[in-house]
Amino acid sequence: MEIYKEFAFDAAHFLPNVPEGHKCKQMHGHTYHLRVYIKGLPEKELGWIMDFKELKDAVAPLIDQVDHQLINDVPGLENPTAENITIWFWNQLKPRLQALSRIELKETPTTGVIYDGR
Repeated sequence: MEIYKEFAFDAAHFLPNVPEGHKCKQMHGHTYHLRVYIKGLPEKELGWIMDFKELKDAVAPLIDQVDHQLINDVPGLENPTAENITIWFWNQLKPRLQALSRIELKETPTTGVIYDGR
């Protein structure tokens, strides 16, 4: 069984490694939607896999680092493609959330990344 919690943040970025003339080479912004999944079995006494507040508390400091920021300025995100942003979240969260099973990051309503650490 998996539970998930969704988060949203607004941020600007540019992609420094794309060819000249590519529109993403210019600074632009997105409203990102992050979904964090935790896998496990409900604990018998409480009946849940994890307290959603505990999940929120683990993710919130990371959201604070990127919300309304130029993501390129965040250490480790100098080339902030959707893929690299997702891996960054994974690497920050996995030590805090051992049962982390996957992350989904939507950059636009129709584009995104799903990552499970592999």
